[in-house]
Amino acid sequence: MIIDTHVHENKYSSDSFIDLKKAIDMAKLIGLDGMCITNHDNNHLRKDLGDYVKINGILVIVGAEVLTHQGDILVFGLKDIPKEKIHAEELLKLVRKHKGVAIAAHPFRNNNRGLENHLHEVADLLHGVESFNGSTYSYHNLYAYATATQLGLPSFGASDAHVLDRIGKYATKFYDGIRDDKDFIEAVKAKTFHPVMRKDGNFVDFDYSYEEVLPKEKIASFKQK
Repeated sequence: MIIDTHVHENKYSSDSFIDLKKAIDMAKLIGLDGMCITNHDNNHLRKDLGDYVKINGILVIVGAEVLTHQGDILVFGLKDIPKEKIHAEELLKLVRKHKGVAIAAHPFRNNNRGLENHLHEVADLLHGVESFNGSTYSYHNLYAYATATQLGLPSFGASDAHVLDRIGKYATKFYDGIRDDKDFIEAVKAKTFHPVMRKDGNFVDFDYSYEEVLPKEKIASFKQK
């Protein structure tokens, strides 16, 4: 089951140009099975859809992208999103308390919104790293992949789409069926997934390790941190 785990729609994310209905149509067209709508600092879409809904065969799960003092984190299973900016560790402990899951979003993107090396500080509280983000430079994604691998955290793929044609650039393949938000959370905790990319109209696996795509000196620098 292939899910784009990071999409913004325009009703509750002011920087998005994506209408939810059109996003669902696009997901269906390109072969996605589901999408996670992770609007900025809110999960107000829950008022419209609930925690999840299936529309035209596409599973839609409502989460949120929360900006902490250290960077953006995707959260699922947290009913009440903090109204004020808090520290990453505080947010992650809150997610754990509510039995949800948290994923570091685009950790090395060059806009000061990723956790960057704070990943090392909160790794034991994270459930994964969005190593392949469709709105981030490839070399920043590879740094994220290398760091996630070093820390023993699983990697996700997601589009972070704010415009329609970016949906599904990267996505995450889950090994078992996901029926609802609870299944999704359990699958994330079980680490039964891996990132995929859309290529020539199909979703394909990545077939390299980070040692094959990063210079040796870069790998060494990660291992020293």
